Amino acid sequence: MKYRDAKGKAKIYPINEHQFDSRIPTKTQHDHHDLYPVLPPAPQSTLASANVAVSFDVWHRRLGHPGAAIFQFLVSRKFIACSSQTSALCHACQLGKHCRLPFSLSTTKTSRVFELIHSDLWTSPVIMVLNIMFFFLDDFSHFLWVFPLRAKSEVFDVFKTFRAYVLNQFKTDIQLFQCDNGREFNNQSFLDFFKTHGIKMRFSCPYTSPQNGKAERTIRTINNTLRTSLIQASLPPKFWVEALLSSVHTFNLLPFTTIQYKTPFEVLFGFSPTYSHLRVFGCLCYPNTAPTAPHKLAPRSSACVYLGPSTDHRGYRCLDLITQKVIISRHVVFDETYFPFPDFQPRPSSEDYDSFDVDDSPPSLSLIPAAVATPSASGTSNSSSPSASSAEPSQPPAPATTSGHPMTTRSRTGSLKPKQIFNLSVTSDISPIPRSAAQAMCDPHWRAAMDAEMAAIISNYTWDLVPKPSDANIVGNRWLFRHKFDSNGRLERSKARLVAQGFSQQPGLDFDDTFSPVVKPATIRTVLSISISRNWPIHQLDVKNAFLHGDLTETVYMRQPPGYVNSSFPDHVCRLRKALYGLKQALRAWYHRFAVYLSSLGFLSSKTDTSLFTYHHGSDTIYLLLYVDDIILTASSPTLISMVISKLSSEFPMSDLGPLSFFLGIVASRSKSGLFLSQSTFAQEILARADMVSCNPCSTPADTKTKLAVDGEPVSDPTLYRSLAGALQYLTFTRPDIAYAVQQVCLFMHDPRLPHFNALKRILRYLKGTLSHGLHIKASAVDRLVAYSDADWAGCPTTRRSTSGFCVYLGDNLVSWSSKRQHVVSRSSAEAEYRGIANVVAETAWLRNLLLELYCPLSRATVVFCDNVSAMYLASNPVQHQRTKHVEIDLHFVRERVAIGHVRVLHVPSAYQYADIFTKGLPTSLFLDFRNSLNISLPPVQTTGVC
Repeated sequence: MKYRDAKGKAKIYPINEHQFDSRIPTKTQHDHHDLYPVLPPAPQSTLASANVAVSFDVWHRRLGHPGAAIFQFLVSRKFIACSSQTSALCHACQLGKHCRLPFSLSTTKTSRVFELIHSDLWTSPVIMVLNIMFFFLDDFSHFLWVFPLRAKSEVFDVFKTFRAYVLNQFKTDIQLFQCDNGREFNNQSFLDFFKTHGIKMRFSCPYTSPQNGKAERTIRTINNTLRTSLIQASLPPKFWVEALLSSVHTFNLLPFTTIQYKTPFEVLFGFSPTYSHLRVFGCLCYPNTAPTAPHKLAPRSSACVYLGPSTDHRGYRCLDLITQKVIISRHVVFDETYFPFPDFQPRPSSEDYDSFDVDDSPPSLSLIPAAVATPSASGTSNSSSPSASSAEPSQPPAPATTSGHPMTTRSRTGSLKPKQIFNLSVTSDISPIPRSAAQAMCDPHWRAAMDAEMAAIISNYTWDLVPKPSDANIVGNRWLFRHKFDSNGRLERSKARLVAQGFSQQPGLDFDDTFSPVVKPATIRTVLSISISRNWPIHQLDVKNAFLHGDLTETVYMRQPPGYVNSSFPDHVCRLRKALYGLKQALRAWYHRFAVYLSSLGFLSSKTDTSLFTYHHGSDTIYLLLYVDDIILTASSPTLISMVISKLSSEFPMSDLGPLSFFLGIVASRSKSGLFLSQSTFAQEILARADMVSCNPCSTPADTKTKLAVDGEPVSDPTLYRSLAGALQYLTFTRPDIAYAVQQVCLFMHDPRLPHFNALKRILRYLKGTLSHGLHIKASAVDRLVAYSDADWAGCPTTRRSTSGFCVYLGDNLVSWSSKRQHVVSRSSAEAEYRGIANVVAETAWLRNLLLELYCPLSRATVVFCDNVSAMYLASNPVQHQRTKHVEIDLHFVRERVAIGHVRVLHVPSAYQYADIFTKGLPTSLFLDFRNSLNISLPPVQTTGVC
């Protein structure tokens, strides 16, 4: 230690450094002239080594819970002294740093097909109805199947379909089913089914997807291929289902190293696949469209986008770029070097989620690869002749999936709007309907119609032209063209309409609620019956461009219409102020606008049918029926009608069509005997559509000996069947005599068979002989309701469910009827009859409320006639019986109506049970008697007059 004394001389004293703490200055026992030794800091290793050795666990906690390798390194370098080299399991580490354990490669080897099936679900990011895919992967062959689903609740039904396919086509069963732990698999229905059929089910642990790794990895491969195909073809994501089908198809045709470079197809079916039918997804193709051409001079093909082989036909799926419809054909020419979609399809910002129409149904995902005719192998190629495809081995048919089209439309269900039949001499001078706006602009006749539509839009201040927002959804639009004819088939005018492409709207962004009411058929017949009974005038009106008057509450942007783009602001878009045809909320906006205005005039909207508006003041009464833009107006005096027309015309552009003569495709003829409603022109069109104009008529629409079941050969053209059945359903508006027969054929629209088509043809033959018949409404008292109810117990040979029918008369006029199969099986005829009574009592309760709002209250009870004594006693007998306690709700409902005096249930002999015509086929004599009771007859001799 060095210091200076009083004389300034430096002196050094030796000192033992162990006498002092290196950090804290401490005065030693030797004074050393009141000096303290100051030593340099000792190294950390010296300090550590100076401490006593502690346990492994203590050091582990001191060092912040390091890993074992780091800890051993510190010990080996002697940085720390540890009294033990082993440690117990650290509880804090397990809670704070636990991670998934590594997975080892699977050693399970299957020895046959369907010994192990891997399964998983994949949800598409594109919002569609069918946005879930159900994958099945065979472990032995690597063969992949896929099914589309609307919801995960369909998983169990689809699995049973797949298993039935395996049992039927391969004569074996699934031994082990591997899936994840989702509730769609791990539920009681699945577990009971597997236990019953001896199938072992193996779940992956929760949140442990690698245990289902084979399915997960396969879906990733398919997803990558799908994405690549869409990018290559420049197709938007809305075509992901088509791309997925194509990806799965090629997946099953590619060799795998794990199965000795064999293909899944070869392992499963035992022979090598062919590749000559493959084409580049999304390329340009030209299918032969000559069979569907409108005339012989029309083009025999059209430019299309190839969407892959059809799973249900030996042909190709081709998307027409003009009509946006899918054409299935085997006669196709391909250009595999050109991808036409970007050149033919304008791309608004929302087009990725647009829908497109198909000619039959969406692509059902087949269980086996499509067997397609073998075309030549050149880049630009033709499909081969039929003989060439015969060399390709036949493959077992795939069962139909449970999936349907994502969207229910008239073209899917066959419920097409009625079309008129026109004489060739009349239509020869009519200009053809253009297929595009560009074609219409070249025709002065159609250009004038487009100018008229745009003038109406501009005069109504429908939109404002604004710069395109960067983050907005831009809705597309298109022009629609059609001829409008009168009841005699004469051309009234040619109409062009600008329609927004509402399918590109996004819920919650540019629309919310879309529901809007339309007037019910029973309401129309009731109002007409009251008007005829009181000899009131009846007028019809038509609102011009009705939807343009609806005010929008949401912000909607739309592209400028083709042919009318503002040259000064070509990049601007239309911010809609008013509704436009095609928008999802257009009908609702129009109805709300119209209802608000009528309310300001003193009209009340009916609670039983919100499309009925009534006005009553003293002796003045007005009824107004609204069906979209068609209006039926009747009042107690012509002055009131003129006043209402004047008020409506001041607010909306109206066409006063005069006395009621033709509405909703129905001809109305008024005479001294009443009002005659007929759809004879529409019935002729149905016969022409079925190519049965010259058929032999028959006396009844339904056979009395046989009833329709699910057996029989499938029809060759199910679309025609559905179209005819839907048209006949519309015909029942004025033809209740065919209601039962039409109800029967409509039960099988999902899978029509030859017996069903024969039954439908019998209806057409009956119509051939009764074309001029219609519903007669005559003057009658409107102070009573009388109903007839009947049921055909266990009449369905397949389900043994009963068919119930009823008809309701207001005075002497038939205003409501029904023929419907009951939802459950009835244990006795009394139960079936009583369920039918409950249905008609519900209908009469609604009609009583309707009449109350029409200022025609009923003072007497509604009489319901039935021919079953037991059912009649049940309606008023409060005693509960063992055989009827399960229909307690219907019992209480009917008895309550009987108790308050609104209903009386009485017995009627079967010979006078008019509702029998709605439950079964009847002999000719009885059918004709009951038909006359329904007021179905020929038109009166004198049909002139005014409404």
